[in-house]
Amino acid sequence: MNIKYFNQNTRNQFIISIIVTILVSIICYSLSDFIGYRSVALLLLATVSILSIFLTIYPVLMAATMSALIWDYFFIPPHFTFHIESSDDVLMLLMYFVIALINGVLTSKVRELEKLELQKEERHNTIKLYKTLFDSLSHELRTPIATIVGASDNLLQKNSNVSEIDKSNLLEEISIASFRLNRLIDNLLNMQRLESGMLKIKPDWCEINELINSSVHRLKTELSTHKLTIEIQDDFPIIKLDAGLIEQAFFNLLHNETLYTPADSSIAITANYTKYNLIVTISDNGKGFQEDELKLLFTKFYRSSAKTTGGTGLGLSIVKGFVEAHGGKVKVENNHPNGAKFTLEIPIEVLKIDDFNENMGVETKQ
Repeated sequence: MNIKYFNQNTRNQFIISIIVTILVSIICYSLSDFIGYRSVALLLLATVSILSIFLTIYPVLMAATMSALIWDYFFIPPHFTFHIESSDDVLMLLMYFVIALINGVLTSKVRELEKLELQKEERHNTIKLYKTLFDSLSHELRTPIATIVGASDNLLQKNSNVSEIDKSNLLEEISIASFRLNRLIDNLLNMQRLESGMLKIKPDWCEINELINSSVHRLKTELSTHKLTIEIQDDFPIIKLDAGLIEQAFFNLLHNETLYTPADSSIAITANYTKYNLIVTISDNGKGFQEDELKLLFTKFYRSSAKTTGGTGLGLSIVKGFVEAHGGKVKVENNHPNGAKFTLEIPIEVLKIDDFNENMGVETKQ
């Protein structure tokens, strides 16, 4: 497959170099009486130089050779023959051919070196990213696993000194650690789906109340220390989107709020709709973010300086990926006087409750 693509790409470049050289030669031929054949050489040489910026070396060599032969045959007197009477013109043709070849080769080499340097930089960045991910995973995996192993070991020792209350606490620790571990694995799998291009949305009819309340319920422990308010527009219609992906996006945003806002801070969720879009905002009255961080928050592996421990930096990038998979957009800004606000705008289809009842054959009471 790669060889076929390479051959097709190279063939296209040869065609481009031939067509461009011929077109420039035709233009120069129509102007040759006014600019002279020596000026034509400069124009053809400039054409080869420009082609060498965009094409690989062999199509450039083809253009250089063609332009030299065309200049000799059509422009150097006597015309329409490869015979050259003037020794100055012979020398100029040789110099033209040499300069065109050298220029094409050098420019192509420079482009290859730039490409290699770019690949080297990309490899370096990839290694850096994976090192960051590995360091994050090492910490994030070690903590819940150590908790589960330690608590399980205490329960299995059948120690009579362990009271029922202690057993209940140990089981709760195992449950919390398991959920944390499951959340980490979900984020890794979701990021893999996004990067592999395997993510396909499956829109279906759902209710915004269920999506928001489900996310809130999953985070009831983390949200218990915050003041949460939910405001949903009246007569909200049934909407069509991929409920699983959008619920996960809500969950990640809310979880992010619990991480970056202090206890007793307020978190507000609002949901509105227009004819074509679902608009959900999740805001808080915490410390907010530094201005230079706002554009980086949705970057993979990025973790805000507001929190120095925990997290892999994948949650918000997954939110962005899931929303954009629906053709939507997500943005973050600082609240005034304090706090942060995330806004999700997602294209949707809407179905009014009355329309839904009519489709289902349910009579509405007057």
